[in-house]
Amino acid sequence: MAPQHRRVRTRAMAVGAAAVVVAAALSAGPTTGPEPADDSRPAAPAPDGPVAVPTVPAVPKVPAAPAVDIPSVPVPVLPAPLGDVPAFGAFLASDARGVDRMEQFSRWLGGAELRVGHTYLPGNHWSDIEGDVGFLDAWARWRNAEDDRMLVLNVPLQERNEAGVPDHEVRQLLRRGAAGEFDHHFRALAERLVELKVPDTVLVLGWEMNGVTYTHRCGPDPESWKKYWNRIVRTMRAVPGQEFRFDFTPSRGRDAVPWTRCYPGDDTVDIVGMDSYDQPAGHSFDEQVKEPYGLQAHVDFAKAHGKPISYPEWGLFRNGDNPEYMRRMLAWIDRHKPLYNTVTDYCPHGVWQCDDNPESSRVYKSVLHGRTHEEEPDTTPQTPAPSPVPTVPGVPLPPEDCSPLDLGRWVEYWLGGKLCFRFDWWSRTR
Repeated sequence: MAPQHRRVRTRAMAVGAAAVVVAAALSAGPTTGPEPADDSRPAAPAPDGPVAVPTVPAVPKVPAAPAVDIPSVPVPVLPAPLGDVPAFGAFLASDARGVDRMEQFSRWLGGAELRVGHTYLPGNHWSDIEGDVGFLDAWARWRNAEDDRMLVLNVPLQERNEAGVPDHEVRQLLRRGAAGEFDHHFRALAERLVELKVPDTVLVLGWEMNGVTYTHRCGPDPESWKKYWNRIVRTMRAVPGQEFRFDFTPSRGRDAVPWTRCYPGDDTVDIVGMDSYDQPAGHSFDEQVKEPYGLQAHVDFAKAHGKPISYPEWGLFRNGDNPEYMRRMLAWIDRHKPLYNTVTDYCPHGVWQCDDNPESSRVYKSVLHGRTHEEEPDTTPQTPAPSPVPTVPGVPLPPEDCSPLDLGRWVEYWLGGKLCFRFDWWSRTR
């Protein structure tokens, strides 16, 4: 908030004081214009010889002019160029509660603009994967409220997705999928999203496929997994009205199998993502960057394939409240500018809904507080327009043989300028 300006009160006695000063300085003429801000005048020359000192009449003591507060003009703080700010959001809950929390999370971040809404389809039954869940309606309304918003939807590739299905059964399921047995489920999902008017949804198919957790994992049969992915993408792209983008997202590191072995090809991948949590214990951020199949390998792989990157899931984990990780990960995101990123905001990973990470929370909030976006991220560096500099009228310097009197701004205002005495008079009175 700009400081309030205090009004200046004048006093009648100051006018009389000004008259006395004028009478005392009749031998000198007023110099025009206000006092220069920077006194760059040359020093008074020393007299060449003895100088006669004239008798100087006593000048009556002048009451001090009233103090005048000169209001300072605040310099406007220009916002940082935000045209290249990566789109971001958070995973706050899969259902309609996640939609409701988006506005609260934005307020916590000082009005930061959350362009990315992130949710997951359940993987219990095929009906879930077909999008037969009520909360998709709420997310679709959120997405369509603003043109530049992005809806990210994680889609399981198999039912019973977290049921601990053994490798030999996963292998058979992948082969059945590669043969086209499950195509109709994904066609139904595509039609459902188009019907909800979110045909441009980003679909994270079979995420963290290089691990061991999900029934849609790649390790038991990478070749069948890739064929299955390709069938799903072609099936969904065949639905009229769709504009989907497909995000291939492994977890960081090698995990159970190198994620590069699962990459299905450039024709069916639009985005190369990575889920990256602060783990394992004792692992520094530099190690996360440099490890095989780590953060740097991810960036390099995407660049080699001409794809943008993303971070659908990231956050704290095995190293607890780690503000250094938070600071470094946010800097990494700002540097590499993914298409989008969403922090996983629940314990132990989160920063808003989790009270276990106060230091990391402060870092996250300080970096992203108040961030907004232009229409689309722009990788071209932008320079903010300089703030206009007020025009200062030219100020004539006083005559070389004249020394200005400091009578105070208020008196000088009414006199129309400064008064000065000749240098030779000043030197003779020392």
